[in-house]
Amino acid sequence: MALSDPFDRVTESVLPDDIDKDVLAQFRSLARGANVRTGQTAIKANGVDQIAYIASGSSKMVAHASGGREQIVSFQFAGDLVSVPSRTAHAFTITALQPSELLHFNADPFFELAGLQSGLVVAMMERAYVSLGHCREKSITLGRTSAQEKVAGFLLAMADRIGVMDGSQWVLNLPMSRRDIADTLGLSIETVSRQVTALREEGLLSTKGRSIIRLSDKAELNARAGNLPINA
Repeated sequence: MALSDPFDRVTESVLPDDIDKDVLAQFRSLARGANVRTGQTAIKANGVDQIAYIASGSSKMVAHASGGREQIVSFQFAGDLVSVPSRTAHAFTITALQPSELLHFNADPFFELAGLQSGLVVAMMERAYVSLGHCREKSITLGRTSAQEKVAGFLLAMADRIGVMDGSQWVLNLPMSRRDIADTLGLSIETVSRQVTALREEGLLSTKGRSIIRLSDKAELNARAGNLPINA
């Protein structure tokens, strides 16, 4: 049965089953909820590091620099736990890509409580490894020399995170716009669209509207992304 309380979803997906009831109650007291519409900023830099849990929907983390400049740092999806840094050289925000529910905690008391429960430390380390893996793959994608490698690498990363198998194909329902994709890859919108069209014309993917993409040949897309061969 689906859980209606966002904190219950955190408990089920992040916290260990044997967590102490008093520690759990303290976690609940730290949690602050946010229900946000598409395009609405859910979390802003508030001078302290924060931990955010995406209970439902999807979002993007944006780094803000001087002169109104922005850069999309990452995308988050339901079940993700993400660190939102305090304002340093840049200010960071989390903005909803679609209607979303989030919980956020100030990081210091969150980690102090985590230290009281060994199982929670393990769970947090596992999440950290996943997050580091996403960052590593994005850095590799950004380092590719060609636009096609970047776009193919992005689509493969999204397949791993939100793709759904339909027969032998991966189906992506992308909540972000082509502008968002272009921004996170350091490309123009036109270049992203041209590369998607080129991959479609070669039969490696098909599209429906602006958000549905079916990956027909994941192994060949890996080759186009400059990756080593993998099993489809």
